[in-house]
Amino acid sequence: MTKAAASSTTNRTAGTRRQTERMGTDLLALRAQLARAEKEARRAPTPPPTRPAHLQLKPVKPQREAELVGIDTSDHSLARAHARLRDAVYDGRYSLCPHATRHARAEGFLEHDIIQVLVAGRVRAVYPEDHRWLVCGYFEACGVALPLHVVIEHQRDGHLDVVTAFVPKHPHHIISRARLAVMLRYDDEQIRTRTAPVGNKPGHRSKGKWKKGA
Repeated sequence: MTKAAASSTTNRTAGTRRQTERMGTDLLALRAQLARAEKEARRAPTPPPTRPAHLQLKPVKPQREAELVGIDTSDHSLARAHARLRDAVYDGRYSLCPHATRHARAEGFLEHDIIQVLVAGRVRAVYPEDHRWLVCGYFEACGVALPLHVVIEHQRDGHLDVVTAFVPKHPHHIISRARLAVMLRYDDEQIRTRTAPVGNKPGHRSKGKWKKGA
Protein backbone atom coordinates (compact mmCIF):
# COMPACT_ATOMS: atom_id res chain seq x y z
CA MET A 1 0.00 0.00 0.00
CA THR A 2 1.35 3.39 -0.91
CA LYS A 3 1.71 6.32 1.43
CA ALA A 4 -1.11 8.17 -0.35
CA ALA A 5 -3.54 5.26 0.13
CA ALA A 6 -2.55 4.86 3.78
CA SER A 7 -2.98 8.58 4.37
CA SER A 8 -6.40 8.51 2.69
CA THR A 9 -7.52 5.56 4.85
CA THR A 10 -6.30 7.31 8.01
CA ASN A 11 -8.09 10.52 7.10
CA ARG A 12 -11.30 8.60 6.35
CA THR A 13 -11.12 6.78 9.69
CA ALA A 14 -10.47 10.01 11.55
CA GLY A 15 -13.40 11.70 9.77
CA THR A 16 -15.72 8.81 10.64
CA ARG A 17 -14.62 8.98 14.27
CA ARG A 18 -15.20 12.73 14.41
CA GLN A 19 -18.64 12.29 12.81
CA THR A 20 -19.55 9.59 15.34
CA GLU A 21 -18.38 11.78 18.22
CA ARG A 22 -20.36 14.70 16.82
CA MET A 23 -23.50 12.55 16.56
CA GLY A 24 -23.01 11.33 20.11
CA THR A 25 -22.61 14.90 21.30
CA ASP A 26 -25.76 15.93 19.42
CA LEU A 27 -27.72 13.04 21.02
CA LEU A 28 -26.53 14.03 24.48
CA ALA A 29 -27.49 17.65 23.84
CA LEU A 30 -30.91 16.55 22.55
CA ARG A 31 -31.47 14.39 25.63
CA ALA A 32 -30.50 17.28 27.87
CA GLN A 33 -32.93 19.57 26.07
CA LEU A 34 -35.73 17.02 26.39
CA ALA A 35 -34.99 16.56 30.09
CA ARG A 36 -35.09 20.33 30.66
CA ALA A 37 -38.34 20.63 28.72
CA GLU A 38 -39.96 17.84 30.76
CA LYS A 39 -38.82 19.46 34.00
CA GLU A 40 -40.24 22.82 32.96
CA ALA A 41 -43.51 21.15 31.97
CA ARG A 42 -43.76 19.54 35.41
CA ARG A 43 -43.07 22.84 37.13
CA ALA A 44 -45.68 24.75 35.13
CA PRO A 45 -49.06 24.83 36.95
CA THR A 46 -51.88 22.94 35.32
CA PRO A 47 -54.47 25.40 34.03
CA PRO A 48 -57.91 24.91 35.62
CA PRO A 49 -60.52 23.30 33.40
CA THR A 50 -62.80 25.74 31.67
CA ARG A 51 -66.39 25.77 32.87
CA PRO A 52 -69.24 25.38 30.43
CA ALA A 53 -71.11 28.54 29.58
CA HIS A 54 -74.17 27.60 31.66
CA LEU A 55 -72.00 26.92 34.75
CA GLN A 56 -69.93 30.09 34.70
CA LEU A 57 -70.31 32.44 37.67
CA LYS A 58 -72.65 35.30 36.95
CA PRO A 59 -72.29 38.76 38.52
CA VAL A 60 -74.58 39.45 41.45
CA LYS A 61 -77.47 41.72 40.55
CA PRO A 62 -77.65 45.12 42.30
CA GLN A 63 -80.96 44.16 43.90
CA ARG A 64 -79.45 40.98 45.38
CA GLU A 65 -76.45 42.97 46.66
CA ALA A 66 -78.84 45.32 48.44
CA GLU A 67 -80.74 42.37 49.89
CA LEU A 68 -77.54 40.75 51.17
CA VAL A 69 -76.58 43.85 53.17
CA GLY A 70 -76.69 42.89 56.84
CA ILE A 71 -76.29 39.14 56.25
CA ASP A 72 -73.02 37.53 57.31
CA THR A 73 -72.13 34.15 55.80
CA SER A 74 -68.40 34.07 56.58
CA ASP A 75 -67.04 30.79 57.97
CA HIS A 76 -65.66 32.49 61.09
CA SER A 77 -69.00 34.03 62.07
CA LEU A 78 -70.88 30.81 61.36
CA ALA A 79 -68.47 28.76 63.49
CA ARG A 80 -68.77 31.19 66.44
CA ALA A 81 -72.55 31.21 66.19
CA HIS A 82 -72.67 27.41 66.04
CA ALA A 83 -70.54 27.08 69.19
CA ARG A 84 -72.77 29.53 71.11
CA LEU A 85 -75.86 27.76 69.81
CA ARG A 86 -74.77 24.32 71.04
CA ASP A 87 -73.74 25.65 74.46
CA ALA A 88 -77.11 27.33 74.96
CA VAL A 89 -79.05 24.22 73.87
CA TYR A 90 -77.03 21.92 76.14
CA ASP A 91 -77.63 24.30 79.07
CA GLY A 92 -81.37 24.44 78.33
CA ARG A 93 -81.36 28.20 77.70
CA TYR A 94 -83.94 28.23 74.91
CA SER A 95 -87.67 28.63 74.44
CA LEU A 96 -90.12 28.07 71.58
CA CYS A 97 -92.19 31.00 70.37
CA PRO A 98 -95.89 30.49 69.52
CA HIS A 99 -95.22 30.94 65.80
CA ALA A 100 -92.80 27.99 65.79
CA THR A 101 -95.30 25.91 67.77
CA ARG A 102 -98.05 26.59 65.23
CA HIS A 103 -95.73 25.58 62.39
CA ALA A 104 -94.87 22.35 64.21
CA ARG A 105 -98.53 21.53 64.83
CA ALA A 106 -99.46 22.20 61.20
CA GLU A 107 -96.50 20.50 59.52
CA GLY A 108 -96.05 17.44 61.70
CA PHE A 109 -92.74 17.87 63.51
CA LEU A 110 -92.07 18.01 67.24
CA GLU A 111 -89.97 20.04 69.64
CA HIS A 112 -87.53 17.12 69.69
CA ASP A 113 -87.02 17.56 65.93
CA ILE A 114 -86.28 21.27 66.38
CA ILE A 115 -83.74 20.56 69.12
CA GLN A 116 -82.14 17.88 66.95
CA VAL A 117 -81.70 20.45 64.17
CA LEU A 118 -80.17 22.94 66.62
CA VAL A 119 -77.67 20.33 67.84
CA ALA A 120 -76.84 18.47 64.62
CA GLY A 121 -77.70 21.11 62.00
CA ARG A 122 -75.54 23.89 60.62
CA VAL A 123 -75.75 27.65 61.04
CA ARG A 124 -76.10 28.96 57.48
CA ALA A 125 -76.43 32.71 58.00
CA VAL A 126 -75.99 35.33 60.70
CA TYR A 127 -78.13 38.48 60.85
CA PRO A 128 -76.09 40.85 63.08
CA GLU A 129 -78.63 43.70 63.03
CA ASP A 130 -81.55 41.43 63.96
CA HIS A 131 -79.53 39.26 66.39
CA ARG A 132 -80.72 36.16 64.57
CA TRP A 133 -79.23 32.97 63.17
CA LEU A 134 -80.50 30.70 60.44
CA VAL A 135 -80.05 27.00 61.27
CA CYS A 136 -80.73 24.29 58.68
CA GLY A 137 -81.05 20.58 59.32
CA TYR A 138 -83.23 17.54 58.70
CA PHE A 139 -85.82 15.52 60.55
CA GLU A 140 -87.27 12.13 59.68
CA ALA A 141 -90.95 11.54 59.03
CA CYS A 142 -92.22 8.10 57.98
CA GLY A 143 -88.72 7.09 56.89
CA VAL A 144 -88.23 10.21 54.73
CA ALA A 145 -85.67 12.89 55.63
CA LEU A 146 -87.17 16.36 55.23
CA PRO A 147 -85.34 19.70 55.58
CA LEU A 148 -86.25 21.88 58.54
CA HIS A 149 -85.33 25.58 58.72
CA VAL A 150 -85.07 27.17 62.17
CA VAL A 151 -84.60 30.89 62.88
CA ILE A 152 -83.07 31.69 66.28
CA GLU A 153 -83.01 35.06 68.02
CA HIS A 154 -80.25 35.28 70.64
CA GLN A 155 -80.53 37.60 73.62
CA ARG A 156 -77.75 39.44 75.40
CA ASP A 157 -77.91 37.07 78.39
CA GLY A 158 -77.32 34.05 76.13
CA HIS A 159 -80.95 32.91 76.03
CA LEU A 160 -82.28 31.70 72.66
CA ASP A 161 -85.78 32.19 71.26
CA VAL A 162 -86.88 29.84 68.50
CA VAL A 163 -88.69 32.43 66.40
CA THR A 164 -89.90 30.07 63.70
CA ALA A 165 -89.30 26.59 62.35
CA PHE A 166 -90.88 25.20 59.22
CA VAL A 167 -90.52 22.78 56.33
CA PRO A 168 -89.94 24.62 53.01
CA LYS A 169 -92.67 24.52 50.39
CA HIS A 170 -90.42 22.62 47.96
CA PRO A 171 -88.29 20.49 50.31
CA HIS A 172 -85.99 18.91 47.76
CA HIS A 173 -85.20 21.99 45.64
CA ILE A 174 -81.54 22.98 46.03
CA ILE A 175 -80.94 26.72 46.40
CA SER A 176 -77.87 28.72 47.32
CA ARG A 177 -77.09 29.68 50.91
CA ALA A 178 -77.26 33.41 50.10
CA ARG A 179 -80.68 33.12 48.50
CA LEU A 180 -81.94 31.03 51.41
CA ALA A 181 -80.66 33.64 53.85
CA VAL A 182 -82.50 36.40 51.96
CA MET A 183 -85.70 34.37 51.81
CA LEU A 184 -85.71 33.64 55.55
CA ARG A 185 -84.67 37.07 56.78
CA TYR A 186 -88.32 37.74 57.42
CA ASP A 187 -90.57 34.74 57.92
CA ASP A 188 -93.16 34.93 55.16
CA GLU A 189 -94.10 31.24 55.30
CA GLN A 190 -97.82 31.00 55.89
CA ILE A 191 -99.16 28.33 58.18
CA ARG A 192 -101.53 26.21 56.12
CA THR A 193 -103.82 23.72 57.83
CA ARG A 194 -106.76 21.71 56.58
CA THR A 195 -109.33 19.86 58.63
CA ALA A 196 -110.54 16.59 57.12
CA PRO A 197 -114.35 16.54 56.84
CA VAL A 198 -116.37 13.77 58.43
CA GLY A 199 -117.22 11.40 55.59
CA ASN A 200 -116.12 11.62 51.98
CA LYS A 201 -115.68 14.60 49.68
CA PRO A 202 -118.73 15.88 47.80
CA GLY A 203 -119.19 14.05 44.54
CA HIS A 204 -117.55 10.83 45.72
CA ARG A 205 -119.46 7.74 46.69
CA SER A 206 -119.06 6.71 50.31
CA LYS A 207 -120.80 4.84 53.05
CA GLY A 208 -121.53 7.95 55.02
CA LYS A 209 -119.93 8.99 58.26
CA TRP A 210 -117.13 7.16 59.99
CA LYS A 211 -118.12 4.32 62.25
CA LYS A 212 -116.84 4.13 65.76
CA GLY A 213 -114.32 1.37 66.36
CA ALA A 214 -115.27 -1.66 68.37
